Amino acid sequence: MSRSTIDPGPLRPFLMGLVTGVTGFVGTIYWTGSVMRQYGDLPTAVATLLMVALAAYLALYPAIFAVIVDRLVARLGVRGLCLAPAVWVTTELGRSYLFTGFPWDLLGYSQATVLPVAQIASLLGVYGLSALVALVGTSLVLFVFDRTTLRWWMAGLSIVALVASVGWGSARMREDALTREGTPIRVGLIQGNFAQDEKWDRARASGILQTYIGLSRQAAGRGARFIVWPESALPFVFEDDPLAGDAVRRLAFDTRTFILFGSDQIERGAPTRYYNSAFLMDPDGTVAAVYRKVHLVPFGEYVPMRRLLFFAAPLVEAVGDFSEGDRVVMLPVAGHVASTAICYEVVYPNLARDAVRSGSQLLTTITNDAWFGRSSAPWQHFEMASLRAIEEGRYLVRAANTGISGIVDPYGRVLARSGLFEEAVLVGDVRFLTGLTVYARTGDVFVYACALLTLAALLATRRTKVRY
Repeated sequence: MSRSTIDPGPLRPFLMGLVTGVTGFVGTIYWTGSVMRQYGDLPTAVATLLMVALAAYLALYPAIFAVIVDRLVARLGVRGLCLAPAVWVTTELGRSYLFTGFPWDLLGYSQATVLPVAQIASLLGVYGLSALVALVGTSLVLFVFDRTTLRWWMAGLSIVALVASVGWGSARMREDALTREGTPIRVGLIQGNFAQDEKWDRARASGILQTYIGLSRQAAGRGARFIVWPESALPFVFEDDPLAGDAVRRLAFDTRTFILFGSDQIERGAPTRYYNSAFLMDPDGTVAAVYRKVHLVPFGEYVPMRRLLFFAAPLVEAVGDFSEGDRVVMLPVAGHVASTAICYEVVYPNLARDAVRSGSQLLTTITNDAWFGRSSAPWQHFEMASLRAIEEGRYLVRAANTGISGIVDPYGRVLARSGLFEEAVLVGDVRFLTGLTVYARTGDVFVYACALLTLAALLATRRTKVRY
């Protein structure tokens, strides 16, 4: 590989990374524009502009990746390219945490349905999968453009990594040990399938509630002991509507089931606070636990930088200000402990790990993906959630208002799944598990090591002459 004798500096790689990033993110988060247009009442042009602005912000991370790799190649020669996988996952780490984070569609999620490879997530998390994909991509670049023996070493390393990953992952799935451990329980997932503009129509509130009650009785009739409704399933504030609340309590008591459901919660005071919450009802009709969402959706549940976004006034006015919960809450179910993530929270690996480290034996997630329409977003969301099951070695159950609802085993295998925009009752057996995967024990040690390696390489080459 060679470089021009005129060093263009960081501008060229930055622009190339930026263009690549914008192209990729516009292709994967295009649906944010239609969400803001339809539910934020924004003109199409403004909604499109905000979508592109979000894509441009996310593209900064591939642009920074390109600048760093370009610098390392300039100072170390072709060997600098070998550090590309570490640099890539370092930028993904930044995207996951900076400015509240947006770890949507990390590179590793491309392997979520390639289950033998995806088992690596139980060791290194989604970032480990990202590094593997980046390693293979780097090796291909070297093999095509490099003429030194390094390309053979990198090709060999990639082949060994892939073969080892597939072999170990396949053996792990064949052993299937986790599905024979723990205590079984039958769960029922309720997908009411109500359009977003119907959910808070007071004229429809009674009908919506009766639909959930009727579908839940079906699930209980099929043996479900733990029934899960979606995020904001109730068309009223649970604690402020005694009659409707009593209907849910009677359902739990009559069916002798635990019911997890989403509802807003209001904490009145100075100031009054609103929470996106999940309530667990026990078979006696008592609220056993309440979880308040700890990671809110920007532009969905609050608007950051309101003054800066003056041109998006309709969106700012349409989005209510929710407050964050302060901790993960364990849910006592049938003598065991479960946890839940509300909507977008499930894309944060650290939240699921925190829950498991706090004792969670079963992962649940409740969501309202009606916002996304028939775009690719519900499918993206479901696949990202399924990787949490592999990372933590837990069953995961997901109830979504309009889909996709499903049951995923600890190896990422989908045991049951609903379609989009259909009323559905899914019933299946899961297990409460107590063991910890390597990732659950060590967390993101791998990605932090990559960040340290990247920083060390930059510092070590600070005074190295540019190679041409």
